[in-house]
Amino acid sequence: MTVAEIGRRSQSVATMRKKINLAILTSLAAICFAAGQESPSSTPAGSPTPEQTPLPSPSASAVRTVQLRFVPPPMEGTISLGIFDSNDKLVRVLHREAKIDNFTIDENALRTTWDGKNDAGEDLPPGKYRARGYLVAHLKVDDAGKVDSPPSSASDHTSVKLVPNPLVSDTRSVVDVSIGFDSKGSFLETMDGLPLATISGGTNLVRVVIGKDGEKAADVWQDNGSSIEQFRVSNIDKMMAFDCGFFELK
Repeated sequence: MTVAEIGRRSQSVATMRKKINLAILTSLAAICFAAGQESPSSTPAGSPTPEQTPLPSPSASAVRTVQLRFVPPPMEGTISLGIFDSNDKLVRVLHREAKIDNFTIDENALRTTWDGKNDAGEDLPPGKYRARGYLVAHLKVDDAGKVDSPPSSASDHTSVKLVPNPLVSDTRSVVDVSIGFDSKGSFLETMDGLPLATISGGTNLVRVVIGKDGEKAADVWQDNGSSIEQFRVSNIDKMMAFDCGFFELK
């Protein structure tokens, strides 16, 4: 190869390098220009708040069901049954003037259940409780009309002799009763608050008293603030006690 040919080839290589360098510079300029046209990058948004998994709702307290069985007294009537605590305080009126078909009829007894709550629907603490009640025969209630005032012998309670229950060894022979009242009227109840039988449907009562008339009847005077009305209650001696015994509430 002559000196002239070598010179021409070297010149061609140099020219090619210039073209390559120019292409690279042009590309870099285009990239920088494009970058300059982009809007400023916004501050990255904070990561989204993780979705909170709802906490499981507290499981309902275990249902505490107590099975109660008793032999029904051998007499026609309605049944009132109460639950009493270890201090013999009435904590729940389980049945009020209930008929036999309000209970489950087993082979040799009537059966009912208690959920371990008081009359306000609150759970009672574990411990020893007792269920007992009365069967009350049909009471005859006569409206004796309005009177000026009850006699001085009238009281807030009286004693009633019970019919002996031959099926259980219950030694109660007498029960002290009073007259309770609420927005629905007046009713015969035990002194510890167990309702036994409805007397009347009077409303707005403010005071009620009772007085015995022999062993089989009693008079009731109820005051609504404007008048006093007298009722004669017969067959009051037709009551029989029964007892379901003691049991443990877990």
